[in-house]
Amino acid sequence: MSASRGSRRGDVDPFIVMDVMERARAAEAAGRRIIHMEVGQPGTGAPAGARAALARALDQPLGYTVALGLPELRAGIAALYRRWYGVELDPARVVVTTGSSSAFILAFTALFEAGDRVALGEPGYPSYRQILRALSLVPVGVPSRDENRLQPVPEDLAGLEVEGLIVASPGNPTGTMLTHDALAALVGWAEARGVAFVSDEIYHGLHYGDRAVSALEISQTPWVINSFSKYFSMTGWRVGWMVVPEDQIRRVERLAQNLFICPPHASQIAALAALDCIDELEANRATYAENRRLMLEGLPKAGFDRIAPPDGAFYVYADVSDLTTDSLAFAGEILDGAGVAVTPGIDFDPLRGARTLRFSYARATADIAEGLERLAAFMARR
Repeated sequence: MSASRGSRRGDVDPFIVMDVMERARAAEAAGRRIIHMEVGQPGTGAPAGARAALARALDQPLGYTVALGLPELRAGIAALYRRWYGVELDPARVVVTTGSSSAFILAFTALFEAGDRVALGEPGYPSYRQILRALSLVPVGVPSRDENRLQPVPEDLAGLEVEGLIVASPGNPTGTMLTHDALAALVGWAEARGVAFVSDEIYHGLHYGDRAVSALEISQTPWVINSFSKYFSMTGWRVGWMVVPEDQIRRVERLAQNLFICPPHASQIAALAALDCIDELEANRATYAENRRLMLEGLPKAGFDRIAPPDGAFYVYADVSDLTTDSLAFAGEILDGAGVAVTPGIDFDPLRGARTLRFSYARATADIAEGLERLAAFMARR
């Protein structure tokens, strides 16, 4: 039987962390208790106020909303920029999306022609590359350096001919952040060359010292993408947002109408209420801060002592080149031997990721403590 037809655009790499998650699920189905340090899945659920708001709304029809999202939610997100950054933002520029994933699809489709080249720092979120490829765009990896805390700097981009640049702060998988000056240097580099600047700010709100800087504090030309998944603990609700330049609103609206119709109405109702659940969300952040403390203390004791210092998000990225040259196999060994699921670095860095691992500390503190004990015991036996 001949192979069925398929496009080259569809030949994207797997999102390996999801493969690891499935292997961990299979182990749990077989009766093992697995500690999850692989996926950026908050151990907390949606805020109580968000769930209550949706419960109250369930006796009314939940249907299509306008393509760009509920006007009240767009206004609430604009108010968040005033509260967090002191930025006055026209709610008309806010586009509510089905998670940040659809925001990237909308942004890349609106900004780039097929064949355009888009730069992204490595290590970085793997789905950038795969979404770009699926849209017939060319991802251009930019290896970042330890001395720059694994964030790109303009010197790394010297000589590149690209139409776009994606930057994330706090970064995934590293959790490192760009200062105002460092982010401004990258925005300035892009603006001077007519390069579209996409700022992934999905981990904003999750910081443990100075807060993260939004690209909108620097310029109004960047496309800014965020989500209710991380700080607001609403991963499965699939609701995010994007801030676009004023002259791009109608273009994005036409795309959103046709590609997605609208974000889920129920999720938008919950998201609007979540914006006011400040005390609960800050308590979650305090939990992550304690988990981070445990990780920075426990990972070196277990033998993972070459780590990027995480400023935000809920990840620790470790150089394990003294332990392995095959992070995928090593992650499998840790899952089998310790019952701890971790993510191999090849998900984030095609060139150097075989020598790195990402550890997530998004789950409950008791799970993090147990996971660290298991890792220490496993490494002592290894």
